[in-house]
Amino acid sequence: MDGTLTQNDLSHVVEADKRHVWHHLTQHKPFETSDPRIIVEGKGLRVWDQHGREHIDAVSGAVWTVNVGYGRQSIVDAISEQLMKLNYFAGAAGSVPGALFAEKLISKMPGMSRVYYTNSGSEANEKAFKMVRQIAHKRYGGKKNKILYRERDYHGSTIGAMSAGGQLERNMQYGPFAPAFVSVPHCLEYRAQWDLSGEAYGQRAADAIEEVILREGPDTVGALCLEPVTAGGGVILPPPGYWERVQEICRKYDILLHIDEVVCGVGRTGTHWFGYQHYGVEPDFVTMAKGVASGYAAIACCVTSERVFDMFKDDDSDPLNYFRDISTFGGCTAGPAAALENMRIIEDENLLENTTKMGDYMLEKLAALGDKHAVVGEARGKGLFLGLELVSDRSTKEPVSEKQIGAVVGACAADGVIIGATNRSNPGLNNVLCFAPPLIATADDIDQIVDAVDRSLTKVFA
Repeated sequence: MDGTLTQNDLSHVVEADKRHVWHHLTQHKPFETSDPRIIVEGKGLRVWDQHGREHIDAVSGAVWTVNVGYGRQSIVDAISEQLMKLNYFAGAAGSVPGALFAEKLISKMPGMSRVYYTNSGSEANEKAFKMVRQIAHKRYGGKKNKILYRERDYHGSTIGAMSAGGQLERNMQYGPFAPAFVSVPHCLEYRAQWDLSGEAYGQRAADAIEEVILREGPDTVGALCLEPVTAGGGVILPPPGYWERVQEICRKYDILLHIDEVVCGVGRTGTHWFGYQHYGVEPDFVTMAKGVASGYAAIACCVTSERVFDMFKDDDSDPLNYFRDISTFGGCTAGPAAALENMRIIEDENLLENTTKMGDYMLEKLAALGDKHAVVGEARGKGLFLGLELVSDRSTKEPVSEKQIGAVVGACAADGVIIGATNRSNPGLNNVLCFAPPLIATADDIDQIVDAVDRSLTKVFA
């Protein structure tokens, strides 16, 4: 750390935190006798805590966000310059960075054309859900209002977004939820629901969506919302053949396809800017948040096709015809200003290519841990978005306990590496270690991360 804060200052910070801050996803009882972790500074893909201890951040801000790494002066400068010119104006009007980033973003998304600014992934998904519901009323007499979502997928923490939440444990004690949200089966082949494999399995998993549509009635289903790669539900890659069949089903029944790229978007999966682009699908909605500005400013987007946009301006004599919605902080200009510079960095530093290369390297290293540790069930992922599923028995695939997963995460942290894990998401299946280092990661960084996992598995399961 640079020494700006003295140890005495940090002691006060820790005490203020313990007295007044309500941390996310955290049981606070232990803080009655211990201190919370305070992250004080970051540079590249390393962060320092209140004790001055250095950690490799293998999950980009703990929740897959800081794609281009910490300490990017050019993003800070872009934000500062914009804030002095104009910090905010409601989204009913435009702004310079809002227009320019929308243009830049759409240039990376063939087939899409309109950007609706919001301030979080949950909110971006809410906007898509509202658009689907309004289209149902405008076009189908209100009937085609059901929104399908997939088991183990996650779309946000508001009541509306949780209504489309496929992680049962996250939803416990927060209902009742909004009506007309219907689940479809997950597509994780490692925990197969059908005695098939490869492309046959992918097509069967997609066919299961069609079965739900037919059960509910195609004339009642308005949209299907899916993550391109399931994130917090276990880093689940779609099997071959899955997405092609999903697209076919949506077109067959006139169902809008909503792709949630809050985690996968803006380079995380490598090669392409967005996860869905690996699979050749043509969505109607694409939502994104975390990596859009790498956490330097709050910004999220609900991007639509022109087909969707046209449905909200086809009759200007109708006072209810347009999308009657607002996101207050969608009018902040720091977000698109930061996002423009974030995208420039990814382009100029060839981070899509680096993500692909380093992701392949890390996946190989994680898979190799299975030769040494019987607890390794499967390594999977795409780009720098990877998971390691741990099992107590490879033949039965019995998951290790959530307590054991927590012990591995804790051992890695003690070893100076911050990793993630499925967290109170799926009852009995919170057994996947999660990795998403910044897109700037080097082979040496990957080696240090995987070596820490190796040592931690030995410590916990020896």
